[in-house]
Amino acid sequence: MDNSIINKLSNLSVADRFMRYVQIDTQSDADSVTFPSTAKQLNLSKILVEELIEIGAKDVELDENGYVYATIPSNTTKNVPVICFCSHVDTSPDCSGTNVKPIVHANYQGQDLVLPDDNTVVIRYAEHRDLAEQIGNDIITASGTTLLGADDKAGVAEIMEATKLLIEHPEIKHGDIKILFTPDEEIGRGVDFVNLERVGAQFAYTMDGEKAGTIEDETFSADAATITINGVSVHPGFAKGKMQSAIKIASKIVDSLSTDRLSPESTSGKQGFVHPTGISGSVEKATINFIVRDHDTSNLVKHAAELENIAKDIVAQYPGCTYTLETKEQYRNMKEVLDQYPQIMEIGLEAIARAGMKAERRSIRGGTDGSRLSFMGLPCPNVFAGGHAFHGKMEWVSKQDMEKAVKTILLIATIWEEKA
Repeated sequence: MDNSIINKLSNLSVADRFMRYVQIDTQSDADSVTFPSTAKQLNLSKILVEELIEIGAKDVELDENGYVYATIPSNTTKNVPVICFCSHVDTSPDCSGTNVKPIVHANYQGQDLVLPDDNTVVIRYAEHRDLAEQIGNDIITASGTTLLGADDKAGVAEIMEATKLLIEHPEIKHGDIKILFTPDEEIGRGVDFVNLERVGAQFAYTMDGEKAGTIEDETFSADAATITINGVSVHPGFAKGKMQSAIKIASKIVDSLSTDRLSPESTSGKQGFVHPTGISGSVEKATINFIVRDHDTSNLVKHAAELENIAKDIVAQYPGCTYTLETKEQYRNMKEVLDQYPQIMEIGLEAIARAGMKAERRSIRGGTDGSRLSFMGLPCPNVFAGGHAFHGKMEWVSKQDMEKAVKTILLIATIWEEKA
């Protein structure tokens, strides 16, 4: 197909969609025992269903677990592998998503962006290096009191816009395309109850990456670890020589963790880490929760062993106290699966290049729904959605980068058809 048909598309409404979607609070909650973790995520999911039906998508459904499914039917006689585009509707619990006020900073010229509702929140050009590539573009931010929600409502808006264009432009040839919107990705539960038979795809792409032009085929492998300390509780008025506080022991364990290696604040690239995320308990019993991360899955056992050695050495100093260490698999590096299907990445990289960008293969210091989907039988790299500075008040995205993501989706769809 002639790329110019897609690259000449103009007046895209993806930014308008995005700014509507971010005003709907969809924050997830890791402490909730329901699924989805918050009912308010469904407020956006229901709107997406209505819009998908209006656009002309088929088999549109919001299931009992909060997943949105839809199909864009094939318009070619070729036998094309079925592909899926996926994004998540929830936003991070790390920062408020209530009353988001999106602001467009048109024709950005390299200035620091002072957000109006809290002028102490400043997106500084010197600190956000990717702003150098945004001169002349239209930057969208929140107002200073909330996150923006580009993670991942940018991806949602891009998939919705691409769906509309594929249906409106039958000259863009493609096979069956599946759409999937998930809840609770930000708290690690995004695909807990997804119905892959209902999705019905052979390969997928999450639209949940960062910088325009990037596609990611490698994530951390991830475990959760929990150390439980059993102390000795005695009335504090009669505790001399008897009390052994589990809270104080837990604090010593955390204080003994390395700060110049194997920690988030001292690592980068493909270096792993052990990170305490919370301490709770009492004199008698305390719990420390950790996340353990590394791109090399075999290193997770080594990191957990180092953590256990620290706990063992500390607890041994307190007679009568004991501890346990439990680890639980969270997700694995999707590269282990994606390397078996090189055409998925090849087509993604080609689509980005055809859309006029320098295509860049990246690894993620984190995970996506695609990490788990890949190991569930749906190989799934992660394509840029254009957002930056996720999970905080300085989050931003440009209108032009979202438009590039839309065109990348269209080109992925048509290249699969070309190569069929």
